[in-house]
Amino acid sequence: MNNEISMNVSLLSTTGDKRVVYVQFTDGGKSSEFVLPECELVTNNGFGPEEVAQLLDYVKNQQDEIYRIAKEINPIKAFMK
Repeated sequence: MNNEISMNVSLLSTTGDKRVVYVQFTDGGKSSEFVLPECELVTNNGFGPEEVAQLLDYVKNQQDEIYRIAKEINPIKAFMK
C-alpha cells in the first residue's frame, strides 16, 4: 500500500436508530468504501485482501475519530469551496 492513500469521510447520517458514516480510501486507481458502525466493506476496487484487512483494522480502531470528523463536516462550507 502506498503512503499516499487518501481517506474521505461522509456526513454523519441516521438510518433507523443508527448513526451511519461511510469511509472511502483511495490510492491511485484503487478505492474501498466501508460503513460504520458495522465496519463492513461496501465496495472494493483494486485493493488486495491484505490491504483491505489493514484498512478494516484502521476503521475498527479509529471509529471514534472517524465519527468526530463526520460530526464536524459542514456541508454548506464544503460546497462553497
